[in-house]
Amino acid sequence: MPSANTGSEERIREGGFAMRLGIPIYEGVNLLDVAGPLEMFYWADQETNKLQTVLVSEDGGGVTSINGVYFKAQASFAQTPSLDVLWVPGGKPAALEAIMKDSNSPYLQYLRQIAANAKWVCSVCEGAMLLAQAGLLDNHDATTHWAFVKCLQRFRKIRVDTKHERYVVSQNDSGNVLTGGGISSGLDEALKLISLLFDDTTAKSVQVSTQYFPKPPVTGVIPKTPKCMIKWD
Repeated sequence: MPSANTGSEERIREGGFAMRLGIPIYEGVNLLDVAGPLEMFYWADQETNKLQTVLVSEDGGGVTSINGVYFKAQASFAQTPSLDVLWVPGGKPAALEAIMKDSNSPYLQYLRQIAANAKWVCSVCEGAMLLAQAGLLDNHDATTHWAFVKCLQRFRKIRVDTKHERYVVSQNDSGNVLTGGGISSGLDEALKLISLLFDDTTAKSVQVSTQYFPKPPVTGVIPKTPKCMIKWD
């Protein structure tokens, strides 16, 4: 996890990177939604030197995650006016509500600004709710954390996955969208994005570097989707 604010877009551009992927963070964000994919993207860059990941926040300052971990951004929204890939993490329900209640909040405005020219627009977990409120999932297939499916279904223009897929790819005339399920799904989704941006060979190399061959010690069952637990209108 980066520990210092670079303070300039020029610094982010250093290194001859062909693409920049940005993760807009906020108070109450899910740590694994940020740190897990960030790790995957780091190892992809070791192979290609074509992708740089940057953490951005509204003012360039740090945030505290849902589980109390404080970490810093590398740039502000203003310092990062464009990105090739947008990756929106999920977070605490109260944090989502705070952002979504104002359809013109700085966070949502930033998502729209970046998505206008991004090659890929992505979310993991409840981050899909933020993309949906920004109008960026309209006419797309999308998934989210199992407990927020009914929330996402309130957006009538979105075709919502109800089978709890780890990730869903949706490409049409309005753009390229990749959404992921709950928290840990971001690891699978990040590997899929690496395949889409580069190739399967690069993604396999990242899988090996991170030793991502999961074999959970237990086998639980996703329960019935509850009623929507957040209110934004």
